[in-house]
Amino acid sequence: MKLIIAYIQPHKLEEVKKALAEANVAKMSVTNSLGCGAQAGYHESYRGVEFDVNLLKKIRLEIAVNEEYAKKTIETIVNSAKTGNIGDGKIFVLPLEECIRIRTGETGHDAIG
Repeated sequence: MKLIIAYIQPHKLEEVKKALAEANVAKMSVTNSLGCGAQAGYHESYRGVEFDVNLLKKIRLEIAVNEEYAKKTIETIVNSAKTGNIGDGKIFVLPLEECIRIRTGETGHDAIG
């Protein structure tokens, strides 16, 4: 089992969700996030006050998958979130030690679905 954490551009969320649904990956958590990386933010002026905006809006996806879906899930996110510009995001893949479905008590492979 793997836990896939992806940070993507907010405007790509619907496209990524649609692509994942077509790849039969429908279970995910989505969170608004702020962060910075190589993009490093930008400089802005508001009513004569200058300031740096270095925490940019991102979307964090968390998707728990069985081993056989990991590669397909990662490829789907990359292909649907990619614009080719700096700031497209990152994907982290972590081993998932255990998963428990609260409603039924199922564990492991069966609990992810």
